[in-house]
Order: sequence, then structure tokens, then C-alpha cells
Amino acid sequence: MTLEIIGGSDFSALATENCRWTRRYADGAVTFGCSARTPERAPRVWSGHGLGLPEADLPRFARQLARVMKHEAYWLARAEGSGDARLWSLGRYDDEDDFVYFAGPCAHGDPWPGYRPARTFTIALPHVRGLRIRVAAYLAAVSPDE
Repeated sequence: MTLEIIGGSDFSALATENCRWTRRYADGAVTFGCSARTPERAPRVWSGHGLGLPEADLPRFARQLARVMKHEAYWLARAEGSGDARLWSLGRYDDEDDFVYFAGPCAHGDPWPGYRPARTFTIALPHVRGLRIRVAAYLAAVSPDE
């Protein structure tokens, strides 16, 4: 007996892969990790310039941002800075790769220019609120009216 599978995108199975986010707090910043992702679906970071996430991951990532804002480390860092939402751009959807990009203060260890796949990335704790606002605004704009 032979089973033949036809049709579909080469990466269609990867797009629905669940990412188990991790969070680590240190030195007034939170480092997010999502190590189970393939490079094609991993978060993309241009260090110091922005963050790109698969559109399907945004609701889960928004929940991670909310969890960070409940952590004591966030509130200690927040007392020192306001976390202005204007530091982050509105979400920009790229239909070529199904990612949403937010320009803003995100970092990782790669010094090269351009968006690169990253297993981990860091955001200063006072800036988490601004990113959460931008992600929520994007999700509200693209969700169907109920």
C-alpha cells in the first residue's frame, strides 16, 4: 500500500507549529525565547531596530507580554521609566512571509543589519508596555467584528 500526499505549501505544517515561549528577567530586561521554531518561522530581530513575528503567533505573544507586566521585575523597572508606546511603530504586515513587523527597541546578539531569525531576543522592561499596546492594536484591527 502506498500513500501519496499532494498539494499544500512546503512550509504549511510549520506555520501551525506551537511555540512554547520562555521568559527570563535580568538587568531590567526580559529575554524571550522560542527555541522549538525552525529558522523560517522563528521571530526576526533587527537589533536596535525592530521585531518581526509570524502573524499567527501574535495572540500567544500578547499573552506573554501581559505576563511580563504582572511580574515584580517589570514594576520595579517601570518605576524608573514610563515605557512610551511611541517607541514602537504600528504593526506592518508582510504578505510575502506572513510576518508582522514592529519597529522599536528590541535586541539580540547579532551585530549585522537587517531582520534575522533569532531564538531569543531582549526588550527593556519599561518598553514592554508600549509593545503590548501596539500588538493589541494590530490584533484589534485585523480581528473580525463580532
